[in-house]
Formats: sequence, C-alpha cells, structure tokens
Amino acid sequence: METATFAAGCFWGVEEMFRQMEGVVNTRVGYCGGDLADPTYEDVCTDGTGHAEAVQVEFDPAVVTFERLLDAFWRGHDPTTRNRQGADVGTQYRSAVFCHTPAQEATARATKERLDASGKYPAPIITEILPAGTFYPAEEYHQRYLEKRGGGHCGL
Repeated sequence: METATFAAGCFWGVEEMFRQMEGVVNTRVGYCGGDLADPTYEDVCTDGTGHAEAVQVEFDPAVVTFERLLDAFWRGHDPTTRNRQGADVGTQYRSAVFCHTPAQEATARATKERLDASGKYPAPIITEILPAGTFYPAEEYHQRYLEKRGGGHCGL
C-alpha cells in the first residue's frame, strides 16, 4: 500500500471522491501544511494555522496509480483559485499535493505542467506541490462525513 495526501477545498467532498475510486483502501480527513501541532477544526478555521483541510488516501498501486489519483484530484476542484473553492474561502481551502516520495513529487509536477500547458483552464494552475510533513487527523465527526450524513455538500 502507498499513501497520498491532497488538499482541494472542503475535505468532506474530496474524501468522498477518493473513496469511490477502485484501489483506494482507506481515507481519512485532517490538516496538513501548517505550523500548529495538533490543530482542531476550530483552530484551522481561524485561517491562522497555515494548515489546509486535506485527505490522506491509502491506495493499492497495483490497482490504481498515483497518476490516476492525480487525474481525479485535478478534475475534482478548480486548481486556479487561490485559497478558495466555491463558497469556501481561506488558506485552509487551498489546492495542494503533499508528496510522500520524490516519485510522487515528480509525477505531481509533470501532470501540473502538462495540464497547465493544455489550455484547459483560463488561468494558471496555482496548486502547491510540497513535502507531506505531519498529517493531523481531523475530529471523528469529520471522518466519512458525507457517507454518514448523505451527499450534497462540497460540490457533490
């Protein structure tokens, strides 16, 4: 198994998108990319921790490749908006790929460059590509939120 971590706005919808993919064996939502240790949802919502709402994806690379996960990531949000997805505004909603290996970083950069050059978007892709760092799981009530409460949030 391998791990990938993505930030693409509200983590509820992003988690649900990845959970639907064949080869994804587990997901968990949380916070990544900031300075505060053990942040809470309330901390992250202040827009002062530097953390993004993120989804950590455990996947079987024999079934689904990291590049295929990236394809879903790019399609699943607008990677050209800074610190915003839809009505959600703040640095916690930024677009980012948190890479666990040098190979993930190379693949993320290559797919970003290819997509940017394609002209699909009217503005440049501003997605951050960073080392994974520490992932802090969100509170239990956020885990599999849309599965527990039904869809319809975060662009689904």
